[in-house]
Amino acid sequence: MENEGRGARILIVDDDPGIRDVVSDFLNRHGYEVETAADAPSMEKALAQGPVDLIVLDVMLPGEDGLAICRRLSKPDGPAIIMLSAMGEETDRIVGLELGADDYLPKPCNPRELLARIRAVLRRRREPRGADEGIGATCEFAGWKLDLVRRELRTPEGVAVNLSSGEFSLLRVFVERPQRVLTRDQLLDFARGPDTEAYDRAIDVQISRLRKKLEDGPGGQELIRTIRNEGYMFTAKVTRK
Repeated sequence: MENEGRGARILIVDDDPGIRDVVSDFLNRHGYEVETAADAPSMEKALAQGPVDLIVLDVMLPGEDGLAICRRLSKPDGPAIIMLSAMGEETDRIVGLELGADDYLPKPCNPRELLARIRAVLRRRREPRGADEGIGATCEFAGWKLDLVRRELRTPEGVAVNLSSGEFSLLRVFVERPQRVLTRDQLLDFARGPDTEAYDRAIDVQISRLRKKLEDGPGGQELIRTIRNEGYMFTAKVTRK
């Protein structure tokens, strides 16, 4: 486990120099290449020096705050994001997850817990790509195409649809388990891992946004159906190529 971080580049964005130093030193000792930034401008300078695998992002930052940064950077091919907040409020956690964060921790957090979350998020990010290369990398449903390697969704007309990281993970769960009822807990487990705390409202909001993007397509077909008192079902037949 000590070498699991080898090669991964982590960016810590926090205006507290003490937290930056403690976290970066701890992650360095576990094999990660770590950069630090105190605010959005210094974060952009770090990103300009090369791609990062994961950003540990504080919510309360001077100037552009962490939620705004998360909204701007969250995309399927972008870096993973773990948000930190001294507020620790459930509403903050929900908003962070809605905006596409991969995970969320209240401050102060134990560095070992943060390390475990980083490992889990990076492992989830790696697994889909390795598992889906070659045959079966593209899922087709109702004329739509979802490329699991490029993490790209296209309408029946071939128009690319922008998905947040969370929306992509959720759609992936649905297309891999079509025409069966999935509870909120199952969706959380499949999309984010069994160690994630359950935030039902965050799942509901994310499904609402994903459903709207899919229903904006031709015919407005209902592809995600709410099953009362049970969960959700992806109604379309899915083929893999």
